[in-house]
Amino acid sequence: MITSVFSKSRPINYIAVTTLLVVCYFLYLQKFPEWMNSTEEILSKVGLLLVLAGSLFIANFVTKKNGLSKDNSYLFLFLFSFLILFPTTLGNSNLIISNFFILLALRRLISLQSLLTPKEKIFDASLWIFVAAIFHFWSILFIIIVFVSILFHVSRDYRNWVLPFIAFFSVGVITLMYALIFDKSLINTVIDSAAIDFNFNYFTNNYQNFALSLYVIIALFFFVTQSLSLPNKPLNMQSSYKKIIVSFIIGAVVFFISADKNNSLLIFTFAPVAIMATNHVEATQVNWLKETFVYVIFGCGLLTFFSQL
Repeated sequence: MITSVFSKSRPINYIAVTTLLVVCYFLYLQKFPEWMNSTEEILSKVGLLLVLAGSLFIANFVTKKNGLSKDNSYLFLFLFSFLILFPTTLGNSNLIISNFFILLALRRLISLQSLLTPKEKIFDASLWIFVAAIFHFWSILFIIIVFVSILFHVSRDYRNWVLPFIAFFSVGVITLMYALIFDKSLINTVIDSAAIDFNFNYFTNNYQNFALSLYVIIALFFFVTQSLSLPNKPLNMQSSYKKIIVSFIIGAVVFFISADKNNSLLIFTFAPVAIMATNHVEATQVNWLKETFVYVIFGCGLLTFFSQL
C-alpha cells in the first residue's frame, strides 16, 4: 500500500510528508514551552523549521537531478523518518544548519560529473563545508569529499587542488571579521567545539538506545547492499554513488569523534542512508519486501518519536 503511494513523485506526497514534519516539529517543541514567550524565539523556531524542510527538498533535488534515484518519493519519506527517529535532532539548531550547508556542498560535488564549470563547483562546495564547520566543527571532515571529487573528475588541473584552500581562507577571514565586530566569543566557541570525545554514555532513556541500535542496523544493511551493488551501476554514475558512500562514512566518523555526543549528530548520515535505502527499495523486485522495508523505517520512526515525547 505505502510503496504504491510513494512509488511516484507526486506533489501530494511531498505535501503530506512536509505536513507531518511540521506537526512533529511543533509536537516536539511542546516539551519546551518557553520558546513561545518571545517573538524572537518564535521567529527563530519557524526559521529552523524552514531550514529543516529545505534540507529535505535539497536532498530530494540532488538525487533526482543527478539520476541517483528513479521518479519516486521514497527518499523524502525516509529522510523524514530518520529525523523523527531521533526527536532531539528537531531542536538542535547548530546541527540542522550545519547539515543544510553540507547538503548544499554535496549538491555541487555530485553535479561535478557533468564537468561543467568545475572550478566554481569545487570552490562553492568547499565554501559551504567551511561555513558548516562554524556551526559544528567536525563537519569540516566533509572537505575530504571535495578532494575525492577532484580526484575522480578534474585531477589534472593543479588549480582545482588549490581552490579548497582559497575557500578556507575566505571563510576564515570573514568569520574573524564578524567575530571581532559582533561576537568576540565566536572564535573560542569554534575552537572549543574541536574537542574529540569517544564517550557513548549519553543515553537518558531506553528509547534513545533502541533508536540508535535500530538506525545502526538499517544504515549498515543499506551501506553493505549499496557497496556490493556498486559494480552493477552504470559506469558514468559510479563516481556519484561512491561520493554518497564516502559521505556516509564521514558522517559516521563525525558522530564517533564529536564531543557533547547525542543521537542528533547522526543527522550528517541521514541523506546518504536515505539515498542508499531508496536505491535498495527500487532494486527490490518482491513487493512484500518493499513494503517491509518502507513500513519498518517509517513505522519505527513514528513509534520512537511518540515514545520519546
